Amino acid sequence: MKPVKAEGLTWLRMAVLAAACATGSLAALGNENIVKCRLEVDRGMLYAEENQRAVIKITLDALPPPKYARQPVNLAIVLDRSGSMRGDKLEKAKEAAIQAFRRLDARDIFSLVVYDTQVETIVPAQGAYNAEWIEGRIRQITAGNSTALFGGISQGAAEVRKNLDRPFVHRIILLSDGLANVGPSSPDDLGRLGAALIKEGIAVTTVGVGTDYNEDLMTRLSRAGDGNTYFVETGGDLPRIFNAELGDVLSVVAKKVYLTIECPGGVRPVSVIGREGRIRGQSVELYLNQLYGGQEKYALVEIEVPPGRHGESVAIASARVTYENPFTRETETSSAEVRGSYSRDRGEVDKSDNVTVKKAYYLTVNSVGGEQAIALADEGKKDRAADTLRSSAARLKQAGKKYDDRELEKKAEQMEEQASRIERDGMTTKTRKTIRTESYQQINQQVAQ
Repeated sequence: MKPVKAEGLTWLRMAVLAAACATGSLAALGNENIVKCRLEVDRGMLYAEENQRAVIKITLDALPPPKYARQPVNLAIVLDRSGSMRGDKLEKAKEAAIQAFRRLDARDIFSLVVYDTQVETIVPAQGAYNAEWIEGRIRQITAGNSTALFGGISQGAAEVRKNLDRPFVHRIILLSDGLANVGPSSPDDLGRLGAALIKEGIAVTTVGVGTDYNEDLMTRLSRAGDGNTYFVETGGDLPRIFNAELGDVLSVVAKKVYLTIECPGGVRPVSVIGREGRIRGQSVELYLNQLYGGQEKYALVEIEVPPGRHGESVAIASARVTYENPFTRETETSSAEVRGSYSRDRGEVDKSDNVTVKKAYYLTVNSVGGEQAIALADEGKKDRAADTLRSSAARLKQAGKKYDDRELEKKAEQMEEQASRIERDGMTTKTRKTIRTESYQQINQQVAQ
């Protein structure tokens, strides 16, 4: 059967607007910004008469999508069918792909690519309503030989590109349980591919199964491709993970998100914590491909603040986010600014901590520490890796007690357990994958599943 090509979406836009009018949600489509920008500093008071550093948190709050409207999806699933997938893992992967397909409707585009030594397009890009034929094709997938992961992603991207000029959310979901051993196979190779795809507006989510896949490669691809990343130990978790991922894909409310932070004269941006960003003089620039409704994303920037007089107020930073509203296809902006005050009373300064910002800072720095521990363990320095985790745990525990925050304390306990395991057993594949995945999810504020 030939693939069915989606028709123009003029009818969809009219239906979305009509539904919004009928339900009173038109504000979310045009009269009110669907993304709100908030800017906070990690403490309300600054030490008077001395140079100091502070952390600002720039939060993007995305409203839930209108009740009866969502952006149509152009989804390509790329499945590893190499020999190691044989049995329950492949069966669960097929089940997950079918469940994902069933969450789509006639507005959407669906394609499915499989790879082993060779790459094969099982379902060419087409409207997601040819259910009997598509599900039959998925059920016929059998295990093969080696792992041509790069080729699989490239072919999945080729299917997505067939409808790249249409107003869809463009997404690839890659699943693999093994090492890429056919074609380009290094994290750098896949990182470059992900970076090239995101320039086209194609995000890549990766799902690693078991303990044999290359988590460096998978997280590099997701980071460059601005997607999510998951680590599951068994195939039994795949339907749940795919369902969670489709929940994000179907709730996109902002695309092509550009965030700029401006510091006034005298205030200097020092670093972007965790995320990739660019500092240009007094400005910081970040890019996110898309935002999901009902979730928040944030960036943390360390700044240097000049001395001030006791009681004096100072402008610290302003932020501006520009994005495409996918429902109206219009560019919208939201902005915010934050100020602080100087005090020579150190007790007053200490009591002015913004706990929300402090917590985000400690969790993000902890995630960066996890990455450092992995690098040390890779160099054979397992004791130093364990010490790095323990240092992170100590900071988290201290902050947890100070702010009476159980989440910080629980994370500290987890890091201490990981440090003990590394001292005893070294950095096992499971521990390494857990740390890398959780680090990625924290830094990118991926909702844990």
